[in-house]
Amino acid sequence: MSETAHPVPARLIWALGLTQTVGYGTLYYSFGPLAPQLAQSFGWPEATLFGVLVGSLLLGGLVSPLAGSLADRFGAGRVMGFGSLAAAVTLVLCGLAGNGIMFCLALLCLELAAAFVLYPVAFAALAQMSGAAAQRQIVHVTLIAGFASTVFWPITTALAQGLGWRGAYLVFAGLNLLVCAPIHLGLARHAKANHRQRGARPIVPGRATAHNARKLLLLMVGGFALSGMLSAAVLMHMIPMLEALGLGSASVAVATLFGPAQVVSRVTNMGLGARLPQPVLAVMAAGLMPLGVLVLVLSAPSPIGAGAFAILFGFGSGLSSIVGGTLPLMLFGNQGYGRRAGLINAGRQFAAALAPFLFALLAATLGSRTALATLCAVGGLAVLAFASIAWQMRVAATVCERPIGQSL
Repeated sequence: MSETAHPVPARLIWALGLTQTVGYGTLYYSFGPLAPQLAQSFGWPEATLFGVLVGSLLLGGLVSPLAGSLADRFGAGRVMGFGSLAAAVTLVLCGLAGNGIMFCLALLCLELAAAFVLYPVAFAALAQMSGAAAQRQIVHVTLIAGFASTVFWPITTALAQGLGWRGAYLVFAGLNLLVCAPIHLGLARHAKANHRQRGARPIVPGRATAHNARKLLLLMVGGFALSGMLSAAVLMHMIPMLEALGLGSASVAVATLFGPAQVVSRVTNMGLGARLPQPVLAVMAAGLMPLGVLVLVLSAPSPIGAGAFAILFGFGSGLSSIVGGTLPLMLFGNQGYGRRAGLINAGRQFAAALAPFLFALLAATLGSRTALATLCAVGGLAVLAFASIAWQMRVAATVCERPIGQSL
C-alpha cells in the first residue's frame, strides 16, 4: 500500500480550526471565569467545583479511546457532528441546572461529549481525509485553535457580567449547535463524497514494525503523559508559583508571555518542522519545557530568567500539541489512528488531572524550588521516552538501508 495524499480544501481547515477554537473555549476554558459565579449561586467553595471538573476530565479521558475507535469505524466527521449536538444539549443542561448536584451531573456529561469533538478526533478526521497531507494540516489547525483561551476568556467574562453564568452556557450551546455541528457534519459529507470519487480513503503506512509497534506505542503514550503532567502542574500554578519564587508583581507579566510563545512555536513549526523527523521534534518539544523550568529554578527571582522560562515553556507546549497529532501518524499510519490518538489523550488527561494536586502537595511540603526540580526530572523522563523512539526508528531505518547479506 503506497502512501497517498488528498489535500483538504483550505476553507475546511479554517472551519475545523474554528470549531476547535469554539470547542476548547466553551467546553474547557470557560469554566475558570464562570467558577466564581457558580460557587456563589450554589453556595459551594470554588475548590469543590474545580474538583468536579477534574473528575469530569478523568471521565472524558476514559472515553477518549472509545471516541477514537468510533471515529476509525464510522468516520471522524460523523462522530464530531453527533458530539457537537451532544455538547450543545449538555451545555443547555448546565445553564438550566437547578442546583449544584444537577450542574455537576451536567458537567460530567459535558466532558464526555468533549471527548468526541476536540483535538484527537479532529486530527483523526484530517488523517482520514488527507492521508500524508494531514501532518501539515494538523499544524494549521493547532495554530488557529491556539487562540481559544485568548478569545474565550474575555468573551466568557463579558457574558457572565451581562447574562450571568446561565446565559453564558446557553450562548455556548448555540455556538456548538449552529457553528460546530454544521461544520463537522459538512466534514463528514466531504469525506464521503471524496471517498466515493477516489474509491477509498488515502492510506498512510506507519514506519513502526510488527515487533516494535507495542513498545513504541507504550513509549509514546508514556512520554505524552509525563509531558502533560509537567505542563498541567506548571500552568495551573504559574502565577502563585512565580510569586513564591520572589517575582512579585512581575508574575502576571511573565505569565502572559506563555501564550504568544506557544503560537510562535506553531508558526515556526510550519516552516522548520517539516524538515525534522517527528521523533526528533517530539524530543525537542519535551525537552524545552523542563529546560524552561530549570532556567526558572536557577535564575529566580530574576525577571529576565522568568521571561526565558515562559518563552521556552510556551515553545515546548506549542510543539507538544502538534507532535501529539503528527507522531502517531508517522509511526503507525492512519489505520487505527483515532484509537491511538485517544490513548494519548487519555494519558495526558489523567496526568493533567492529578498533577496540580501533587505539585501543590510537594510545594507545601518541600518548597517551590524542590517541587519544580522534581518536575524537571519528570520532564526528563519524557525526553528519554521520545529519545528512545527516535533511536529505535533510526536503527530500523539503518537496517532497512543495509545491503542484503551484510551482517550486523
